[in-house]
Amino acid sequence: MFYPGQRRSCFVAVCSVFAMFFHAGCLRSLLWTGCRSFVYGPLPASCVMGNLTSSHPRGLSSTACLQYVQDVVSQNCVVIFSKTTCPYCKMAKNVFNEIGATYKVIELDEHNDGRSLQEALAQMTGARTVPRVFVNGHCIGGGSDTKQLHQQGKLVPLIEQCASCCAATGSEGSGARQFEAAK
Repeated sequence: MFYPGQRRSCFVAVCSVFAMFFHAGCLRSLLWTGCRSFVYGPLPASCVMGNLTSSHPRGLSSTACLQYVQDVVSQNCVVIFSKTTCPYCKMAKNVFNEIGATYKVIELDEHNDGRSLQEALAQMTGARTVPRVFVNGHCIGGGSDTKQLHQQGKLVPLIEQCASCCAATGSEGSGARQFEAAK
């Protein structure tokens, strides 16, 4: 089947491939997925031949992600870190649409640094789940928390505390319209 010289060169080639995946930090992923990769899909992009890069190929550092989150939260009255397919994220957005509050949305699944931002949010808030909703610079929780605060009548007062700062800075978001407290 193999000539004596072919066996050794085949072994060297296989070792070279494993070495490349090891240096790219993908060996564990490669070994874990093994032959299942054709069932569950391809290896992550950072593990594909020709794209052997770090796990954050063009991404921000963790410090830069933390700073980005802090900047967005400090410049907007209401910020929702969301994913487009998440029903709890839709629930949170619907609450703010219902009360007429303007909000800024960061869709993590459409953002180049979405995974890193989600890790930064986990570090800041203690929870990795989405949505992560911030009002007046403070994390109020997720979709259920937002809905509960609204049902308890506590959400509108939180937004009213920062409505003047947002109007003054001209902050824009993806919400329905500028907030006007219901009388």
